[in-house]
Amino acid sequence: MILALDLYFRSNLSQIDKNDEEVIKLSKILNSLHIHSNVPDESLFRNPNGVKMKLANFMRFDKSKSAGLARGGKLEELIWNEFAYRSDYLRKVALSIMNNIASIPEFGIPDEEEEEFSEGTVLFRRHKIIERNRKVVTEVKAKALAEGNLRCKVCKFDFFKEYGEIGYGYIECHHTIPVSEYTNGMKTKAKDLALVCSNCHRMLHRRRPWLTIDNLLNLTGKTKTF
Repeated sequence: MILALDLYFRSNLSQIDKNDEEVIKLSKILNSLHIHSNVPDESLFRNPNGVKMKLANFMRFDKSKSAGLARGGKLEELIWNEFAYRSDYLRKVALSIMNNIASIPEFGIPDEEEEEFSEGTVLFRRHKIIERNRKVVTEVKAKALAEGNLRCKVCKFDFFKEYGEIGYGYIECHHTIPVSEYTNGMKTKAKDLALVCSNCHRMLHRRRPWLTIDNLLNLTGKTKTF
């Protein structure tokens, strides 16, 4: 839907044709994504006519258009409200999705966080791949452990102090680069990872655009000490 909305604004479509070159191109891209557990009919799924209908459905929210189809799903409205009034961000997210399609694994069982991720499945999975980069994450954790700083950068929660041996060496990593800036072949750098507890990690992802570490520190009334 993000890619469809991006096309909607880029084309400034007054007449939507299933034979339009960009509509056909988007149909092929959508069908190349391995993010669906069940495709009922590959000949109909995300075909050019389906893309055309999706673009037409967006017209019902567009006050600059005189007419649009009075149907569609709730998700279309959510995507419109999220991105339609932030055209620059919409374009960045769409380009980021396109840049990262090839690096996304095939369908897996989505978790609750993926379903809440408004930038979509492709960027959510790319984000998780980056945060789980074993080599860099291990490096960041080992350095913090050696310095006695293996605790949440926001709330200072220490898993070892709270849970004993079972919590030794445990903490989560948050990738601080916005998903709209993800590029193909992007390398994970230690300086782009922040050590956080599970609660603060979810809160960083709770708002769009994401909160920064400093934003969350301000909300909690805490100050940065390391």
